[in-house]
Amino acid sequence: MQKVAIQGFEGSYHDKTARIFFGNNIDIVPCDTFKMLVEKVRSDSEILGTIAIENTIAGSLLQNYNLIKDQSLVIVGEHKLRIKHCLAVYPGQTLSEIKEVHSHYMALLQCEDFLAQHPEIKLVESDDTAKSAYEIAQNKQLGVAAICNADSARKFGLEILADGIETNKHNFTRFLMIANIKNTKYQLAKEECNKSSLVFSLPHEEGSLSKVLTILSFYNINLTKIQSLPIVGQEWEYLFYIDVLFDDYHRYLQAIEAIRPLTRNIKILGEYKEGTQTI
Repeated sequence: MQKVAIQGFEGSYHDKTARIFFGNNIDIVPCDTFKMLVEKVRSDSEILGTIAIENTIAGSLLQNYNLIKDQSLVIVGEHKLRIKHCLAVYPGQTLSEIKEVHSHYMALLQCEDFLAQHPEIKLVESDDTAKSAYEIAQNKQLGVAAICNADSARKFGLEILADGIETNKHNFTRFLMIANIKNTKYQLAKEECNKSSLVFSLPHEEGSLSKVLTILSFYNINLTKIQSLPIVGQEWEYLFYIDVLFDDYHRYLQAIEAIRPLTRNIKILGEYKEGTQTI
């Protein structure tokens, strides 16, 4: 059975995304942190990984870009998941009986309008949405609710008091599927790829980024994302992480070779197929 490392607990959004992409017949390997997740994939070529990289509300998870780059992993796919939160409790309770709500701080933030309607409820931050649900179920806690996804609530036998409580109904998280460079099972043939993630630095010269973007445009390469991160120890120099879409793989390779002399340490983090979106 294929092992897939995720950040967080079984039943989490990472878990759900991994099963959508790789199928239900997988063995989930929970990891407390993103760093541990990446290390699992790096140290065992048989383990794949699912890692959050970007949220439409919170923005990019910048540290995860560096983790993928530094551990020499390869991106083999992506998926965009609509984040839907529910309020789940040990069965037999009503909303008026709830004194505390436990969840990851980001989930609490994403449900602030709903929670503002219940100022009497204490908000308690936890490490993981699904783990909050699991602990309530295991301990048969009364007066305590979890904010989690409906699948994890049902998985642990909790009752859903309110569903769709997220403030923004267009809240999506983009997840990347990563593999050890030695694991070629999920690395697509080049002709099947239409998306690529790259990282490079640029000389501290006027117009250096503009030149790169002009060349990509000339080769009909669609830049879908650009993110800069400062290079530690090198004042005012940055790493640029970019995602590009292309229709012609040969033209894409030509574009890479054309920008190579203008960049420093350019690296392809992965070539893969543009991901689908689950509503």
